[in-house]
Amino acid sequence: MTGFDQQAPKLDITDPKVCKSYLVGNCPHDLFTNTKQDFGPCPKVHNEALKTEYHDASEQQKRTWNFDYEYFLDMQKYVRQCDGRIKEAQGRLEKTTEEIRLSNQYLNTIKELNRSIEAGMLEVQIMGEEGMVNLAVNEFYKLRVKKAEKEETEKMLRNLTETGGPSGHQKLQVCDVCGAYLSRLDNDRRLADHFYGKMHLGYAQMRKSYDALAKVVKGRAPPARDSYPPGEDRNGYGGGGNWGGGFGAGGGGYGGGRGGRRGGRGRRGGGW
Repeated sequence: MTGFDQQAPKLDITDPKVCKSYLVGNCPHDLFTNTKQDFGPCPKVHNEALKTEYHDASEQQKRTWNFDYEYFLDMQKYVRQCDGRIKEAQGRLEKTTEEIRLSNQYLNTIKELNRSIEAGMLEVQIMGEEGMVNLAVNEFYKLRVKKAEKEETEKMLRNLTETGGPSGHQKLQVCDVCGAYLSRLDNDRRLADHFYGKMHLGYAQMRKSYDALAKVVKGRAPPARDSYPPGEDRNGYGGGGNWGGGFGAGGGGYGGGRGGRRGGRGRRGGGW
């Protein structure tokens, strides 16, 4: 358990310091410990007694608390982050227009150099047979420069195909659950290690819970803004009172006015 537990006896279940994700389901910080996606310890309190209190509560009380919506928003953040990594990883496996242009440029350069080298070798041979040694040596030096240029171009083409685009990553694919790279050449054992690994299972579990909760909270009002600690906002708003209070100073509900103004509608307190 990664959340702080020592403060729990002093806290009410609605206290902002209590991890609502832990109460409702699984805190993301617990799902990925000791993996590449380890988020570190949860800064909020995890307490089994409070978790039991939540699950023993009536459905009406749970809806009043609205903790499942907070859990949904928490998972939403991590699911979107993972989706972003998946999109980025897939992009690395796609050959870009620039890579195609460079690849064609390198191939054409190599082709022209091969022709030039073949023609030069024939000239050197003819010059040697006719006793034009100095000219032959000079032409041979030019051939060495062209061969070096060809080898360097071949190296650049090799690097391009090895590090970018399908030609270099044709054996790789991106897991659409956790974003890890998978090789099409992996044997069944290696694939099983991935699909039953902690990180993959963690994201699979999170996505399943997220999709299920999306249907549950659809059309429901978001949780009160004061359910988050001061300054914390998982949806991009600033601090403040309730959900609408994040826009500025003021009371609860959707009030609080907009930031920088005098509180506007927020002075109505329980307002909208």
